[in-house]
Amino acid sequence: MLVRGGRLIDPIAGIDALRDVRLSDVVTEVGEHLEARAGEEIVDASGAIVAPGFIDMHVHLREPGNPEKETIETGTEAAVRGGFTAVACMPNTSPATDDLESLRALLQETLARARCSVYPIAAITQGRRGALPCAYAPLAAAGAVAFSDDGDGIADARVLFDAATDARFVEAPFISHCEDATLKVVDESLAEAAAVARDILVAGATKKRWHLAHLSTRAGVELLRFARAQGVAVTAEAAPHHLLCTQAQARAMGAAGSVNPPLRAEDDARALRDGVRDGTIDVLASDHAPHTAEQKSAGAPGFSGLEVAVGAYASALPDVSLSRFVALLSAHPARVLGIPGGTLQRGARADVTILRDAPWRVDAASFASKGKSTPFDGMALSRRAIATIVGGRMAYRA
Repeated sequence: MLVRGGRLIDPIAGIDALRDVRLSDVVTEVGEHLEARAGEEIVDASGAIVAPGFIDMHVHLREPGNPEKETIETGTEAAVRGGFTAVACMPNTSPATDDLESLRALLQETLARARCSVYPIAAITQGRRGALPCAYAPLAAAGAVAFSDDGDGIADARVLFDAATDARFVEAPFISHCEDATLKVVDESLAEAAAVARDILVAGATKKRWHLAHLSTRAGVELLRFARAQGVAVTAEAAPHHLLCTQAQARAMGAAGSVNPPLRAEDDARALRDGVRDGTIDVLASDHAPHTAEQKSAGAPGFSGLEVAVGAYASALPDVSLSRFVALLSAHPARVLGIPGGTLQRGARADVTILRDAPWRVDAASFASKGKSTPFDGMALSRRAIATIVGGRMAYRA
């Protein structure tokens, strides 16, 4: 395959220029005005942005256990339509991904059925019950790229401290669900700040590499900024709905506007955008969390995000450079998870996202995902994936 005529943005290689990219299963050549070879598929990227494949490091594929919400096929089809060549899936499934048997079963299923690369995240505690630690080193060796009890925070600080101590020499990071359930009924913003502060302290004390999921408050961003200044090895992500949407949209949606953490005040969204701009927030991740229409009408928390994420990020952050935008979605999640990706240098995996800057309107009813609930439905967004190439094969073309 030859991707020709596009504006190549590769932050790792330091390229922002018109370049052609030749692909097999890896990148074989990058240059100007490359001649097509016999039998080569030509992809005309004129007027478009060519980037290393985007990676969403926070996705709920709902399998095993809840195929009525999402399946591996529908979730990864949503991913490639959204411009993602790889996703990392959270372990709050039934059963949870908490041992070698469940991890290997998930890997086998995704290899057979997924439309893009899928990297599993294993649980921190057995059954995600917040009590007994999992076997971190064997799980990491078998393919777990991180550990998280996402969906719930670990209430017992001693359990979390002991787990982090056990896992401190395992490279795969812990990912926090930043919410103190005991404080949530009192003040939802305080619940996030308390969890962020505690987990940062545990990360600093144990030297365990740490990542904060779906930050949503000004206080969370300020605590992260403080931790960075103290040299704590902690990274963080922001979701599209927290960057661009507020409590007003949640109220207008009624029960369907429920998400965890909830949509916040405009001041919080502004602080998140500032945190992305100044480098405090490292990664953009959708927290794709589909539910059935019946479940959403009953207040199930979560939105479908894969098919709107790229456009929402661009609309929220129009002043962020293309190079940084691409890094936030490719090089940075690859670095945090320790997985291939983030560059189109020769020899890199042939994962490519092709984007176009042009207004488009979200139609949730047309989503590939089984989940149709999003605060972006009907909204005009400013950027969209027009082709997704996974391992040198065209997985999606608009």
